[in-house]
Amino acid sequence: MSAPGESLPPAARGAGPGKGLRLLLAVLPLALFLGLAGIFWSQLNSGRDVSEIPSALIGTKAPPLDLPPLEGARLAGKPVPALTDAAISGRLTLVNVWASWCVPCRQEHPLILELSRDRRLTIVGINYKDRNDNALMFLGELGNPFSAIGTDPKGRAAIDWGVYGIPESYLVGPDGTILYKRIGPFDEKSIAEGLMPAVEKALAGS
Repeated sequence: MSAPGESLPPAARGAGPGKGLRLLLAVLPLALFLGLAGIFWSQLNSGRDVSEIPSALIGTKAPPLDLPPLEGARLAGKPVPALTDAAISGRLTLVNVWASWCVPCRQEHPLILELSRDRRLTIVGINYKDRNDNALMFLGELGNPFSAIGTDPKGRAAIDWGVYGIPESYLVGPDGTILYKRIGPFDEKSIAEGLMPAVEKALAGS
């Protein structure tokens, strides 16, 4: 008398819950990959500028500023002051988070320098996790657009401001309200279509 299962073909004898589980574990990574690829593709083709991610801080008061100065930085022959609340109070201000080691910061810097010539705006900088000597060489080479600079060597202020990664920029109204946020470097399009409409709206409201 044959034992149970001996009359079944070999493939059938090997079938069971264990094989089904192995098949599921083999297929699951592929299914996850295809799902993530589909999400990425839909975002890529949505036409949305992912660098202008809505921030929970927009419409709220800017975090307090009390950062030490970048020692040795100068503007128009004078030492650049520390970045404090007083440096931006009552002014429409662009707060730019930057570092000398940040390649996109270098790419956008000529545009920040150009924005500093707009008398409607005050441009200030948060120097993020940088060495002072490197930051000074960066400004010495490319020019200093900042009327005040605060150093943030441990990134604590950046956390308060909700920084994802640098460069990032925040437009702050004269009353201290965050009006606009840019993630990543500015280009001519983002300035024309993002920042400047926010500046015009702020000035019209004031």
